[in-house]
Amino acid sequence: MTDTQLSDTNGSSAGMVVATHVEKSYGDLKILRGISMSVATGEVACLIGPSGSGKTTFLRCVNHLEAIDGGRIEVDGRLIGYREGRGGGLQEDSDKNISAKRAEVGFVFQHFNLWPHMSVLDNITEAPRRVRGDSKGDAESAARELLERVGLADKADSYPNHLSGGQKQRVAIARALAMRPKLMLFDEATSALDPEMVGDVLAVMKELARAGMTMIVVTHEMGFARQVADQIVMMDGGEVVEQGPPEQIFDNPQSDRTVKFLEKVL
Repeated sequence: MTDTQLSDTNGSSAGMVVATHVEKSYGDLKILRGISMSVATGEVACLIGPSGSGKTTFLRCVNHLEAIDGGRIEVDGRLIGYREGRGGGLQEDSDKNISAKRAEVGFVFQHFNLWPHMSVLDNITEAPRRVRGDSKGDAESAARELLERVGLADKADSYPNHLSGGQKQRVAIARALAMRPKLMLFDEATSALDPEMVGDVLAVMKELARAGMTMIVVTHEMGFARQVADQIVMMDGGEVVEQGPPEQIFDNPQSDRTVKFLEKVL
């Protein structure tokens, strides 16, 4: 990526996440068309909108799983994926720096992504030991505390194929938290679960919100979004259609597109 492809807009670092005019394309297909938003430290932002609106792509751009084509994203006041280049543009950062910054961002995927050949305890301790250099004892102690926190203290020695979908997702959350992230990203964390398992995962996410974890959540769970979010961001066609507090978005939406979407999902 060249300096001229990414704009350096001197974005504010007032929030934990500050995205400014973020663009992303796959060939001729534009997925993100100038997304701008800010998420303050300790805030929960829920991204809603129809499938294909760019929500997941934006989330993946926040921790540089996807490289952006324009704009900039800062996490905790630092660019992620890029560095200031000569002449005022942005240049792709080194793999080492990208990995270090990404380690501060927890990501919970739709489909768990647990290692099937490892126990629950090993799934949680692998990254802290390898990436952060934690000792085996410290990593295991922290992992057991996290398993207690997500209600799975008795599953440390179990393997993923012996867990329900909801239990796997709670292990995935514990695994992400084990890296002591500043920010947690959730991509449809409950959409692959049976209905009776959804509540357990949402309860863990609610507890994280109450504890002050900064979170960006892509979700179709409107009840969760209304109850937990500090701000709702409605996306469609790769653009932010409307954003504001839950009471505004759900009770008094300003965009016809938001009204039509909510009529279908509520």
